[in-house]
Amino acid sequence: MQDKLMIGIIGGSGLGEALLDGIDPRGVKNHLPETPFGRPSGQIVTGQYEGVEIALLQRHGDGHVLNPAAVPYRANMYALRALGVTHVLASGATGSLRENIHPGELVLVDQFIDRTQGRARTFYEHAAVHVEFSEPTCPVMREWLLGAATSLSGQTVHERGTYVCMEGPAFSTRAESELHRQWGADLIGMTALPEAKLAREAAMAYALVALPTDYDCWRPHEPGRDAQSLLMEIIGNLQKATQASVRLIRAALADVSILRGNRSPAHDALKLAIWSNKDRIDRNEIERLRVLWGREFE
Repeated sequence: MQDKLMIGIIGGSGLGEALLDGIDPRGVKNHLPETPFGRPSGQIVTGQYEGVEIALLQRHGDGHVLNPAAVPYRANMYALRALGVTHVLASGATGSLRENIHPGELVLVDQFIDRTQGRARTFYEHAAVHVEFSEPTCPVMREWLLGAATSLSGQTVHERGTYVCMEGPAFSTRAESELHRQWGADLIGMTALPEAKLAREAAMAYALVALPTDYDCWRPHEPGRDAQSLLMEIIGNLQKATQASVRLIRAALADVSILRGNRSPAHDALKLAIWSNKDRIDRNEIERLRVLWGREFE
């Protein structure tokens, strides 16, 4: 049984604006907290949607000013945890690496391949903390989303997919795109990691709805297409997928009984993860990160 439930929703401005329409305006609050890792990408809006406590965050900031490598992932995850978030529902644009995953559809990601390079991947720089990550997305949340997807008439929602996260901000070469396909990846994006790893380190359940906008560069374009028309097509696919993700999230928020009734494995992620002798960890460090791991020192 889940004692408390608060869902953090991470996405672009279109997703946040659409969901704001359903929030009870009497309880809306804006937060821009300082964390041990700086400020989050932008203001976090909290309130109630269909009786469910939610927190909305634009990953790239207001106006999409932060490129994927510049997103303050640690500050974002810390701030959400500090506000009481228990489950993180993220969305993000991707390229499709599979013919059967069409632009404009949705994919409930279940696996990741990390090809990022210079991003901070952990909160715990002064202790040995090793969280289990073999199943990087929450099975309870995925079941919840799959159930909600059955109500979306005419919308294809793929129940699983492997997401390879590259550093960016430049897109793949064709050779890289073909390599990722050989690895078994289904999608490519730039933002899911270290976001998902940090959610696990903060003992928050995490699920990702991927929004395919194009076929990356492995699939040749139709002859005669110019760059402007291709860009407009990608933008159109993103808008279509964003609208579909809003419908999915709204349907899911209408019934969160499965989340309330089933504790996510991620909520106990730190129980066996701290390998350092706790008596040898600096007390100042324990206090600095108490929001994240405090209960493991009680």
